[in-house]
Formats: sequence, structure tokens, C-alpha cells
Amino acid sequence: MDRPTVALIYDFDGTLSPANMQEFGLLQTFDKDPGIFWNKSNRMSSENDASEILCYMKTMVDEARKAGVHLTKENFRKFGSMVRLYPGVKEWFGKINAYGDSRGLQVEHYINSSGLTEMIEGTEIYNEFKKVYACSFLYENGEAVWPGVAVDYTAKTQFLFKINKGVMSIRDHTLVNRYLPEKDRPVPFSRMIYFGDGATDIPCMRLVKQFGGHSIAVYNPDGKEKEKSERLLYEQRVHFACPADYSEGKKIYQVVTAIIDKIRADLSLSSISAD
Repeated sequence: MDRPTVALIYDFDGTLSPANMQEFGLLQTFDKDPGIFWNKSNRMSSENDASEILCYMKTMVDEARKAGVHLTKENFRKFGSMVRLYPGVKEWFGKINAYGDSRGLQVEHYINSSGLTEMIEGTEIYNEFKKVYACSFLYENGEAVWPGVAVDYTAKTQFLFKINKGVMSIRDHTLVNRYLPEKDRPVPFSRMIYFGDGATDIPCMRLVKQFGGHSIAVYNPDGKEKEKSERLLYEQRVHFACPADYSEGKKIYQVVTAIIDKIRADLSLSSISAD
């Protein structure tokens, strides 16, 4: 392989953005306080012992109908354009791509999120990702009526194996389960870097770390999440805990460029050993 691939895989809410993406205008069309929406959703999940992800998606459809809000793909994308990003995120992809290229590596970016694909499509960074694995709706007459894809913490782990084997389809369950020798897999786990912030990311963080990749817990430097990220570090579920500033020279940039250097060195050593 002339240009081995390195996959950077990101959660979205709390990782690239400081809040749930639905809270940047969309939920306010149902009620002034987004907390009311989440309380309704969580209550539905608790009372029915049901999936929190499916319940938030159903609650969204129910509340939109009551408020007379049209949940079209166009509206989702409009609200997605309002999503605020952490410092440095917009410039991050170009800088890391260039750094990987300088080391003879191809950097690919993926989203692995319980947020909404339709909203991510409206963000200014959507075109940076090779694939977005996230929740999405089914539509009738142009409006969302039912969850089409629901991504919880177990679904997130399956997407890692899809990236590992080069399977882009969310629907597919055949190619991802076929036997493929490690040497033939497009993105070995050792060349994955996973970024996450919450409980739904822990299985992915642990899995990537366990199979030789690197996991980074991201926290809002203006919030109270630092202790949670440092606990993940203490529990050895991640390699690093970093404040959410993606600007050049900041800790995340330093960590990721060092990992890329390590991947390049490991590949060079492996090539020497094979001779």
C-alpha cells in the first residue's frame, strides 16, 4: 500500500459541538425550553423500558405534529446550518489531511453519532466526512414519519467494523460479517483514532483501544466534563483526555499528529521486518 489509510472517527454532540445538535434551534420550535422535550423523551423511554434513541426520534415526530412544524430534509438541514462547532473544528480537517499527506498517509474522517444525519448534512463540515453513520428518518410525502436508522452504543461498535472492512452501507449485514483476512482490511483498528465524549462512546473507545488503535475523550473546557473524561483515562478506557479545542498547536492537534507519526513509524518498522 503506497498510501495507507488512517481513519479519524468522531462522535458529534459534545465532541465536535458543545451541545446536542437539536438544541441549536430545532427543539425551540416545539417549546422554548429544550429540556422539556428531553424530559418527555426520557419519560417515554423509562415508562416503556424502551430505547432512548428511538424514543427521542418518536417524540420529535409527535412534537413536530403538535406544533405544526414540518420535519422535512430541507428543514433539518436548515437547522443543521445553525449548529455551533468547537474552536478550530472548521480548519481541523484540512490541517490534519495535510499532515497525514506529509507522512505518506491518507487521512479519512467519519461520523459515528446518535445525532441526525439530516442535520449533519446541513453543517459546514459535512463534506469533510467520507461517511456519516448516524440516526435518520423515513419520509412520506416529504416529511419524517418514523425512525429509519437508530444509532445507540451497540450500533456504534458495528460501524467500526464496517470502517475496518470498507463497508459504507448502513443497511448491509452480509459484507460486514464475511471473513476478511486482517491484511486485506482497508482500515486496521491500529490505524483508527476515535473521538468521543459520552457514555454511548465508551464501547467504541474501549474497542478501538483494545485492538491497537487510539481513543481520545473530549471535554468542553468551559463545562464540568473534565472530571468525566479524566475518569475514563483513569479506568484505562481511553489513551488521552483533551479539551475540545481543535486549533493547531492545541492538545488534540499535538496528540493526533503524534499518533500519525507513530503509525508511520510502525508501518516503516513492519516493512523492514518483512524484508
